[in-house]
Amino acid sequence: MSETELDRAVAVEASEAASFPKIRKRRKGPYAADKCGGQPPADFLKGIHEFNEGEFFEQHETLELLWRATESDIRYLYQGVLLIGVGFYHQQQGNYHGTQAKLSAGIEMLEWFAPTCQTVDVADLVARARVCLEQVRSLGRERLAEFDRSLIPQVKLLG
Repeated sequence: MSETELDRAVAVEASEAASFPKIRKRRKGPYAADKCGGQPPADFLKGIHEFNEGEFFEQHETLELLWRATESDIRYLYQGVLLIGVGFYHQQQGNYHGTQAKLSAGIEMLEWFAPTCQTVDVADLVARARVCLEQVRSLGRERLAEFDRSLIPQVKLLG
């Protein structure tokens, strides 16, 4: 690739990147849970359905759009569910590091919203995801394929 072609490619990439929503760096809690009393938005319900169907790539796409578009701290509820789903996606792909890193990050994020938030039984999801994380860590990289997928939790809605 010539220097001119490289310059053009970099310019195109930069202009395309400018059209995407800006990603803010994930921050650690505490997160404000003041919006937990409301009903879950339709896109959150869609992402939960995809998660519960084991469609972890799809739930990632759905929930990523939602958390990026949300300004308040409730976005970290959406991102926490997303991260747990991505952890299970990584397990399907045999990626030990991705599995344990995403499960751990999702659990940590969701703990701020327990016991319930937007009718989601957050405490149950966190507890069940923690069991999965413990099994992943005990199996290790070499035995990740032996993970008991029947342990993968469902995101439960209350009320």
